Amino acid sequence: MVDETKESGLELGVPETESEGHKRRDPFKNVGPIVSRDTVIQRRELATRTDLKTIKKAGIKVGGRKVVTDDVKKLKSLSIAPSIPAGERINYYVEPVRIEYYIPKESRFAVEMRDLYVPLIDPTPGPDHEVLRNAMERNRFMDLMEIMNEYPQTISGILESYHEILNMYEHVSRAMRQAENVDPAEFRTAFYICEILLEYEPTVASLEFLGDFVSYNLNWLVRTMNALGVEFRASDRIVSYFVKLRNMYWDEHNLEFDERFEILASLFFDQAYPHRGVSFAEEDFLFEMFDRQT
Repeated sequence: MVDETKESGLELGVPETESEGHKRRDPFKNVGPIVSRDTVIQRRELATRTDLKTIKKAGIKVGGRKVVTDDVKKLKSLSIAPSIPAGERINYYVEPVRIEYYIPKESRFAVEMRDLYVPLIDPTPGPDHEVLRNAMERNRFMDLMEIMNEYPQTISGILESYHEILNMYEHVSRAMRQAENVDPAEFRTAFYICEILLEYEPTVASLEFLGDFVSYNLNWLVRTMNALGVEFRASDRIVSYFVKLRNMYWDEHNLEFDERFEILASLFFDQAYPHRGVSFAEEDFLFEMFDRQT
């Protein structure tokens, strides 16, 4: 929490100096980096009560105003927007993340928003995933109804894997036709249905010959809606999935640590799943209340 905020952004400095040439001890010197993959399942307390007391005494200032925060490391590098070329932003899913500050003098919370930019990671087609490979090369949405028309050899396999949810793919196909011919806002409908369809993956069909086409479709829809300016919001589960794919890609390719992303992704998990990692003691439940005495 922060006592007072600066409207133009957040750039926290180091502790104030008492006099020229003499600096107070930096209370954040031993604070390790925040890594979002470590906060997916378990909350991470970034400051203990002792740390808070140290921070309060340190004289941290924002724009000349003294602040008190329980999460300085998070706020330290939260720029308004990341340094991404404008032409590349369609390749990111953008999730607004809330930051709250408490202003004691006014007895109220002030809320600011920062955008978490999650790069879209496309699946890699396997040797047998000709359908997905062709769709990616042609930048086409993979409509399962059209796939069965264009690739008749896939019909039996698709029907075996998707016969119980084929009506949902029919809804996606109709929404896509509406979006392309009548109302681009219908891309949202296709996206929200694809969010649900991801829960049914992988199937035998996707593993053997379709590839991870639902993930590809989600990415395709995000890029298309970004380009058209269609407003939408992904579910927390899908945002988490995008973050997971991003983190896996970063690890596999040993890419540079992005502090802004890691901080905001951790804040997202805190807000979306505040009770993750909580364990319940056995005494919290009345296990024996229905036991019969013999």
